Amino acid sequence: MKKLILSLVGTGVMTMGLFAQVNNHQHTFDPGNAREGETVEYCLTHKKQAEVFKNDPAAQQLHEQAQQQLKQYLQNAGPYSSEQKATTYYIPVVFHLVHNNGNEFISDEQILDAFDILNRDYDLQNADAGNVVNAFNASNPSATSIPTDADIQFRLATTAPNGTCFTGITHTVSSASTSGSGSAIYSAAKNGNDVYQGEWPGDEYLNIFIAGDIGGAAGYTYTPSPWAGTGMNNGIWILHNYVGSIGTSSPGVSRALTHEVGHWLNLDHPWGGTNNPGLASNCNDDDGVDDTPDCIGVTSCSLASNTCTGDNGYWGFDQIDQVENYMDYSYCSKMFSPGQVARMRFTLETNQSYYQNRDNLITAANLAATGADGNLYLCKAEFSASKTTVCAGDQVQFTDESFNVVNGWSWTFNGGTPSTSGVQDPVVTYNTPGIYEVTLQSTDGTNSDTETKTGYITVLPASQTLPFLEPFESFTTLNNLLEWTVFNPGNNAQFEITNVGHQSGKSAKLANYGQPAGNIDELESAPVDLSGVTGSVTMSFRYSYRLRTSGNDEWLKVFVTNDCGDSWVQRKTLHGTILDPNVLSTAWTPTMNAADWTTVHMTNVTSAYWVDNFRYKFRFESDGGNNFYLDNINIYLGAPSNDPVGLDEIGSINGIKVYPNPTDNDLNIEFAVSNSQTVVLNVQDVSGKQVMQNLIQANEGSNLVMMDTKELASGVYFLKVQTGNGEETIQFVVK
Repeated sequence: MKKLILSLVGTGVMTMGLFAQVNNHQHTFDPGNAREGETVEYCLTHKKQAEVFKNDPAAQQLHEQAQQQLKQYLQNAGPYSSEQKATTYYIPVVFHLVHNNGNEFISDEQILDAFDILNRDYDLQNADAGNVVNAFNASNPSATSIPTDADIQFRLATTAPNGTCFTGITHTVSSASTSGSGSAIYSAAKNGNDVYQGEWPGDEYLNIFIAGDIGGAAGYTYTPSPWAGTGMNNGIWILHNYVGSIGTSSPGVSRALTHEVGHWLNLDHPWGGTNNPGLASNCNDDDGVDDTPDCIGVTSCSLASNTCTGDNGYWGFDQIDQVENYMDYSYCSKMFSPGQVARMRFTLETNQSYYQNRDNLITAANLAATGADGNLYLCKAEFSASKTTVCAGDQVQFTDESFNVVNGWSWTFNGGTPSTSGVQDPVVTYNTPGIYEVTLQSTDGTNSDTETKTGYITVLPASQTLPFLEPFESFTTLNNLLEWTVFNPGNNAQFEITNVGHQSGKSAKLANYGQPAGNIDELESAPVDLSGVTGSVTMSFRYSYRLRTSGNDEWLKVFVTNDCGDSWVQRKTLHGTILDPNVLSTAWTPTMNAADWTTVHMTNVTSAYWVDNFRYKFRFESDGGNNFYLDNINIYLGAPSNDPVGLDEIGSINGIKVYPNPTDNDLNIEFAVSNSQTVVLNVQDVSGKQVMQNLIQANEGSNLVMMDTKELASGVYFLKVQTGNGEETIQFVVK
């Protein structure tokens, strides 16, 4: 490989502290720099560099000197031709996906689609390259520039800096994903990814950071310069919905990564070194490439655009804009010019630190060290399952995720049918309740590896029948149970059994006090058989909770499922002061006193959920508040519609409140009773006709009933709350 050695006066290097500081800046969206119909600026590369230069004029001087020497070299080299490309250069790539479990949590398939598009475009394998306008089309003998194969290819790195084998993609869960801060995204990926926590040097890997908000841009990077260094943050940032052509992205924006890699390899926009297309002054600027005509830059596919007249130097005649160039902002990008290819290849050939050692990336030694030399082998057996908690008789789809080459599989499924398999992605049926391990041995014909996941598949016990009551008294733990499944993605406090309960010795506690905001914890039930229900079903539970500060907004959500957990529907929500209005700055521990507990009655477990594998789960979303306790989960039959109900004279009901009123979804009915008793809720329309009835097993203390009103027509209704001592009527409105 030909090496080009340049000298540069004053090769000082900017500190990475300034680089990180600039990276942290969030930009205000400038619609003038966006493509038609888009809500982010297509690129911020030159804005980012301008911030660096503003803070460090010496960095700008070094950058300009390097660019001038590059221009001089290219002029001396003469016209570029494909014969100069004696070799294909390979660049190791790592995609760092930083997400917070939102839409930005894109699939590996979408990332690999972007990777394929990148290789296609840089190898001139894109079918649309043959459709460029006549002035730049290879089929036109008089064309003075044609789409050119860069002979630059990208390989997924498969070896991390510490030698760990991986797929070329890292995953990081962090709120930094949507922060808009490039430095926060970089730091999260560096310190929290699932492969190797530490520096991934920028002269060994092309690091591509994918996130949910990168500061108002679709993408950006930094062109090679003396000031930027060779750290991990010498990479590319790109918005998740500009990655590839599938998933959250689309074909129309799929060339964004091609564009940003062009910058990373030292290309400017065709109008010059700014992020401001459409300005008349751009005709006085230049991108350092002779065969890209002067232009002001466009944000749409204006193929006949000729925005700068008199650009006759290279052409000998006035030339139209090269709108279809990957470095423009048009929607029809499909080519690099020969001059651009020469500039990019020069960047990879130049063994000088002020080009950030880009040349080291493509060396045989670095390709071998990063696992990007094309010699792939099986280094890790891995697999996933379509679901890990099932009801008896359910099927599970297993997917082989071994990497990076595999051609043989040997599966073992304890408790499953079949118990063994040799296919890549088997389907297994589990019929017997229990907790089972799964083993996969993969091979590439030479190397083998085995992955065993213990306690991986949970087959739930037979459905419990009505009436159902769960006081948690029979448990000492909630871990590794068939009856309950605990989810704790934050790997901190989780639902556990505690020796505190309402008129009992135990309950399920979430030690939320002292935890940072943003945690999500869940508790999932075993199945309950509701298949024989007629009339109505009510599900109730008791909880105890206090705010830690008046500003806490923590959420309790209750979900139900009619397919054993394949899909969940939210049926109850309590949050903030509705969850509890009382504030306690110390850790909350309730007493057995009814005043410390609230009973919630859910009457909206409708007939769609009257199946033999009904399940429910509780989700608590924290905001730095206090401890939460759950007890006495009860599922029972309500009164059949229009059937009389006998009521004993036990005690009075007071403090009745109905909200929201008017309602368009669920009506909350709040009251308190001095003793446990049956309360009947009758709803009548204005004609006196009964349209809904629910029997509530009210508990001593505060009770909250959620009544589903979605099936009621708009209008005025009367709610009659009946006890053994009489009734009270409240008017409400359905919107």
